[in-house]
Amino acid sequence: MKLLYQTHSPYARKVLVAAHEMGLDQRLDVIHHETSPLLRNEEIFALNPLGKVPVLICDDGFVLFDSDVICEYLDGLHENRRLIPDDPPRRWRALRAQAVAQGIADAGIAVRWEVERRPPALRWPVLRDGQLQKIAAACDFLEHDLDGDRPPDIGDIAVATALSWIEFRDVYAFGNGRPRLAAWYERFCMRPSMRATALSGETHDQ
Repeated sequence: MKLLYQTHSPYARKVLVAAHEMGLDQRLDVIHHETSPLLRNEEIFALNPLGKVPVLICDDGFVLFDSDVICEYLDGLHENRRLIPDDPPRRWRALRAQAVAQGIADAGIAVRWEVERRPPALRWPVLRDGQLQKIAAACDFLEHDLDGDRPPDIGDIAVATALSWIEFRDVYAFGNGRPRLAAWYERFCMRPSMRATALSGETHDQ
């Protein structure tokens, strides 16, 4: 299988961390692609009409995109413990955490547009602050909701990779005043799957 990837994408990293946790990383040919709303990548657009990574080209040539969809597909290919639990209470808690993580990443990217990527005359501080409020509220939720006393699931992976991007881009100091979240994140970052997939690189808009 081919995983079209970006070394500084929280969504792509989620897929790759999940693949490592599933024991499937050796089955993936990981190919870096630069994508941006301002830099059209024709190869990616030919596979995903949204022009974004991650994109998975399956062994039979079928193409999947969106990190949630790819992770669910991969979770059906291995014989190890499933990252998306079957047990309803655990399943819904994991998927809820994944949704929170997605929101953190989305809001963080919006903040970066307003702080760095948009031309200064077009930046909107009110929008930046509104997105930062979402990140803060989500981190407050996670401070009380995370449970580190069990094997990790897709929700944990999504949260860790979203927070890793927030830290990588210096968007928000999520550990300040949240000792449980900070300690959980530090422990999770020690996992081999996280160590093998460190974020790197800059966004190219032209």
